[in-house]
Amino acid sequence: MASKPPVSVFILSRNEEKKIGPALESVTWAAEVVLIDSNSTDGTLEIARSHGARVVQVEFSKFGELRQSGILNTTQPWIFSLDSDERCTPEARDEILRIVSDPGSADAYLVPRRNFLLGRAIRHSGWYPDYRQPQLFRRGKMTYVSEDDVHEGWVLDGRLGRMTSPINQIPYATLDEAIGKMNRYTALGVHKQVRQGAKGGYVKAFSRACWSFFKAYVLQLGFLDGGPGLVIAVLRFENSFYKHAKLVAHQLPSRESD
Repeated sequence: MASKPPVSVFILSRNEEKKIGPALESVTWAAEVVLIDSNSTDGTLEIARSHGARVVQVEFSKFGELRQSGILNTTQPWIFSLDSDERCTPEARDEILRIVSDPGSADAYLVPRRNFLLGRAIRHSGWYPDYRQPQLFRRGKMTYVSEDDVHEGWVLDGRLGRMTSPINQIPYATLDEAIGKMNRYTALGVHKQVRQGAKGGYVKAFSRACWSFFKAYVLQLGFLDGGPGLVIAVLRFENSFYKHAKLVAHQLPSRESD
């Protein structure tokens, strides 16, 4: 039996029983799969173990710290970071296998993501190719840093490349999930704005939200994505509006005490 390629995959999770199975099935080719879990109470852990994944419990603090735990708890020379709502396609798998077998490969790779919403592949709206931080990298060449409660940064000691084969992502199974995630992330984003000394304002919130809608629907050609493109633009509007409006609400007590 041929040995598996020297790749460790880590996946972050917390109560992802509806998503984690397909994510795990898409990386069965890897030598090691590790689930970095933050106290799931549903069936996530049972599903992970049934797919042969090793489970490591890490208390959630910041996403950068969670991802750094993925590096610390894996063992292979190459590391591939996959989220629970992402799926490694056969084309991406084959490209990864070519990369890790080539001594001349770069040290880290940005991976294009093909997003799906309401059953449709989104090709515009700023959702494709939708790179996040490098998802494939050599051990010892990249570290994650915690920029804030929501986003993570990264530091690379080496050469950066780009894969051409996309993985798939299904960020929201339902519109309720999309709205719930928007609500959580805008609440977390308040703390970052406070640290940066930002001042809230309802007019500012509305004007920024209108710009976000216009950018997604017009400048990024979201109208070509049909109904899902309109949904994305509205979500961008709401995300921007509530991010700034929640800052106003956060600052109200100090204003009333003046």
